[in-house]
Amino acid sequence: MSAITLQQAAQWCGGRVAEQYREVTFCGANNDSRKLTRGQLFVALTGVRDGHDFIPQAMERGAAAVLCTHCEDNIPAIVVEDTRIALGDIARGLRLKLGFRVVGITGSVGKSTTKEMVAAVLAKKYRVGKTPVNHNNDIGLPMAILGMEEDVEVAVLEMGMNHFREIGYLTNIAQPQLAVITNIGTMHIEHLGSQEGILQAKMEILEGMAPDSPIVLNGDDSRLWGQRELLAGRAVYFGLERREAQVLGSNYTQAPGRCAMEVSAMGQSFPVKVPLEGRHIASDALAAVTVGCLMDVPGEDIAHALEHFRSMEGRQEILKIRGCTIIKDCYNAGPESMDAALGVLGGYSGRRIAVLGDMLELGTSTLAQHYRVGRIAATKSDLILALGNNAGRVVSGAITGGMRPDRAIACNTIPELAELLRTRAKAGDTILIKGSRGMRMERVLELFSQEK
Repeated sequence: MSAITLQQAAQWCGGRVAEQYREVTFCGANNDSRKLTRGQLFVALTGVRDGHDFIPQAMERGAAAVLCTHCEDNIPAIVVEDTRIALGDIARGLRLKLGFRVVGITGSVGKSTTKEMVAAVLAKKYRVGKTPVNHNNDIGLPMAILGMEEDVEVAVLEMGMNHFREIGYLTNIAQPQLAVITNIGTMHIEHLGSQEGILQAKMEILEGMAPDSPIVLNGDDSRLWGQRELLAGRAVYFGLERREAQVLGSNYTQAPGRCAMEVSAMGQSFPVKVPLEGRHIASDALAAVTVGCLMDVPGEDIAHALEHFRSMEGRQEILKIRGCTIIKDCYNAGPESMDAALGVLGGYSGRRIAVLGDMLELGTSTLAQHYRVGRIAATKSDLILALGNNAGRVVSGAITGGMRPDRAIACNTIPELAELLRTRAKAGDTILIKGSRGMRMERVLELFSQEK
């Protein structure tokens, strides 16, 4: 990581540093005193808990200095009016100083998997840095930039949001030379009002980019396809269905644990195989192919990177527990990703069990979307166990969709669901476990795995 003096950081963010501490250096930043490593900058954020209360613990753990609004005179510190904004300013300053290229990735579904695939593809030619898990917001992304190694040539940065202006803020820190929007779904519609609002929020990524910088878009998404005239000359489309796309996947096939397709991309043609399944995975892979081609990675290297790709923990992770095949997809959930996961489950032979937690932040569409998911689950599974405030809607949808009432069950608690799963699951079953992050569906798997 790059060493930054407090004086340099203060210049970037407009902060104040006492004379005796100006040459103190830090490498990286952290806002959690429990996870901080020696030599980092401790960022004292204010929120439910005031980070300033944890400055002593941070210094005990080896923090080099503190970013704060106030502190004791005997502590190396950058004093600012707003620590969150200052953190972003410091990250922007380092990003511009180091001069690495940035690929910014956003979208309603699949942005984390796409980020990992893009990083794997680009690593065939460049020294690559990327945002760690859960580092795609106004705190995580700046910390990811500050954690980049000095020799990084390309940073692949995921940008998440659930309100307007959040992507705009992140893109002005990262200033991408190339951006990807995976799709426009319905996650976070509670705060953004409509899919048109979600499109508007995602398109904020353009604000931090030069006017001629390319943007990679999913041509199979009608709302993104509708942007082609506005973005004429810089939009590069990929797709499985959109024949006019510059990067096209065809002859798609899948089997448990893998999918494959033929790719035509900017004058090249080559087969792509990915050790995950689902058309949504193929779409993510096409986004990575497009970025690779735009950044001059040879087709054979792109194909090799994707064939050996390994998904992040909790995202379509295939496990064997108690004689069952587990599809662990607990990281998050919205209507589109739930549909895709159920499609994967439906491709397995034998008895299939859907363990489904609530999808959050859907606003006025919450009841309808859970009912709809229940109807879909009835066609893809033999047993449904639902958890959350909307479990009853999932069950109602499943029964309406033709599932017997004794095979669609609403549970009130995680322990109740896990115990029911233990009694109903048999060796040879395939079990999908999926729900929004706040539902903590991985806890179901932990309890199911325990010996009694």
